Amino acid sequence: MRDLGAGFSYLLKGQRWVARHGKQYGFGLLPGLITLVLYAGALVALALWGEDAVAWATPFADDWSSPWGGLFRGFLTAVLFALALLLAVLTFTAVTLLVGQPFYEALSESVDRDVAPDGTAPVSGLPLHRELWISARDSLRILVRAAVWGVLLFALGFVPVAGQTVVPVLGFFVTGFFLTEELTSVALQRRGVELRDRLALLRSRKTLVWGFGTPLGLAFLVPFVAVLLMPGAVAGATLLARDLRGEEITEGTGPAGDTGDTGDTGGAGDGDREFTR
Repeated sequence: MRDLGAGFSYLLKGQRWVARHGKQYGFGLLPGLITLVLYAGALVALALWGEDAVAWATPFADDWSSPWGGLFRGFLTAVLFALALLLAVLTFTAVTLLVGQPFYEALSESVDRDVAPDGTAPVSGLPLHRELWISARDSLRILVRAAVWGVLLFALGFVPVAGQTVVPVLGFFVTGFFLTEELTSVALQRRGVELRDRLALLRSRKTLVWGFGTPLGLAFLVPFVAVLLMPGAVAGATLLARDLRGEEITEGTGPAGDTGDTGDTGGAGDGDREFTR
């Protein structure tokens, strides 16, 4: 239970950090807004032409007597849209992180410098195209794992009673775990931690991970909320990554009353401090 509270506290501290660094928060919103527009456009297109696509894919239902053909195609259209929404929720974070790699990389480095005792941050030293390739590759692997869990939970959903009570709760914890993996990858990739090692690290502290990712996953069900919380989620995930790696976290820096309008990244020992481990 203590780790659950600690994980949630990192989520709150990340939001507080970006609130104190307004310029970085503003830049951090851009990738989420771009992704939201792309996803909204795709979902609107699906809503407008999904029924036509289903009709094209099911020519065998043309000769079915009324109302069975219409009911069948209506059911498939609804399932198609529901699956698209589920895919959007599962992939939103990964796509946003990919689109905003330079923004979130800089934000995560700033958080590291702010809370590190020596005021430094690990750097990957890799060119941007290499970082983007690694991020896309690892996100695809995580998506496959998440899809396997999704199929399993979907099948368990047909179990009487448990399928309507226990399985949805399990689904939120699974979502929280994979969401945390995606977010902490920004900080852990800079430290050269490979995907397999990242997953092992997260599994070693599951309750800490759930405390961070599960409430965030619930909030991310509302698309615009996801956009607003993404910068702070990356900041909080950086703090979480330091905890998982056993790195010291000093109290956050910044002049007393600083709102971050100057975009200052802070440094160890600067005035009023905010974070505690």
